[in-house]
Amino acid sequence: MKKLLAACTLIIFVLSIFSMSFAAPKTIKIGVNLELSQAVAQYGQKELQGLKLAIDEINQKGGVGGKKIELVVVDNKSDKTEAQNVATRLAVREKVLAILGPATSGATKSAAVAATKYKVPIISPSATDDTVTVDERTGKTKAYVFRTCFNDSFQGNVMANFALKTLKAKKAAIIYDASSDYSKGLFKNFKQTFTKGGGKIVAEEAFAKGEQDFSSILTKIRDKKPDVIFAPVYYDEAGLIIKQARELNMKMPILGGDGFDDPKVVEKAGKKFANNVFFSAHYSSQDTDSKVQEFIKKFRKKYNTEPNAFAALGYDLGYFIADALKRANLKFDSVAKDRERLKTANENTKNFVGVTGIVNINKNHNAEKSAVIIELKNGVQTFKQKLNP
Repeated sequence: MKKLLAACTLIIFVLSIFSMSFAAPKTIKIGVNLELSQAVAQYGQKELQGLKLAIDEINQKGGVGGKKIELVVVDNKSDKTEAQNVATRLAVREKVLAILGPATSGATKSAAVAATKYKVPIISPSATDDTVTVDERTGKTKAYVFRTCFNDSFQGNVMANFALKTLKAKKAAIIYDASSDYSKGLFKNFKQTFTKGGGKIVAEEAFAKGEQDFSSILTKIRDKKPDVIFAPVYYDEAGLIIKQARELNMKMPILGGDGFDDPKVVEKAGKKFANNVFFSAHYSSQDTDSKVQEFIKKFRKKYNTEPNAFAALGYDLGYFIADALKRANLKFDSVAKDRERLKTANENTKNFVGVTGIVNINKNHNAEKSAVIIELKNGVQTFKQKLNP
């Protein structure tokens, strides 16, 4: 009888441990891998503000399936290697169901290596390089990598067509960062579309990461007499290029991508020089859509500042992941299985309505959505036009 009692006690103990091991979590853990310090911190910080605003709203309404979303936020320090380390930590140690971010293309591609290895969905709100979601060697879609923004093929095409059709440009010069996947991707797509449309590239000038003095490059370009300059760069370089070009009395339009969408561009260029500047963006605060205006109102109330496109992208990402979680039919029986369910839900996203537009995820895990053109007038952003895919 004593042996039987001891055996029963042991069985009950083992079963209790087993049930504890597979007990459903109290929250849904989602990792956040963003550039919160160093070179491009402005992007990650704004996206995190928008993301937190969305998740707070979702949790206040009961979360997803009665469970609140818990964000595990880690700074990748604007470094590609660190972005991969952060993704590994979030996947292995934190056991998150998905990773949101990074913001930039290079960091996202590095983080995607770890996400793919550990089979956890990773979703960037703003990594636009075409090869973020598609393997450039095989042409195959990366199974666990997604984005909720438009990609460089679309963005480069938009700016090239804007130069050709709206600005009637025949000759263009390009300044790009040779160390940046984002910059090189936009350069490639702009060049292809511009030349295919009958335009001529009269100068291609590369610079190294951290460059501050563009005067020699700009002097070379000035001698070529282009109708427009296309500079697919981030905000620090954008402001300096605008300022130094205008100081050299170069008055032609300066074009850029979504990397121009930050107050630091005007801060570095100076308001008097920030004219005749155009760039593609994910949304405009001047959009009269009620969803856009409601977001702006809530963001101002929480942070006492104006939201830019990166804040809007972060906000949309919060609701995007919540929407996917609701459709994923999570069982909480296994992290690995729930990650697969969430991956499938991401792939099946159709007609998701966000602040930055309606998102449909295509076979390459890219978001098919519209873009807007913003013009800087005395340092003030002005809505120019909207273009659809």
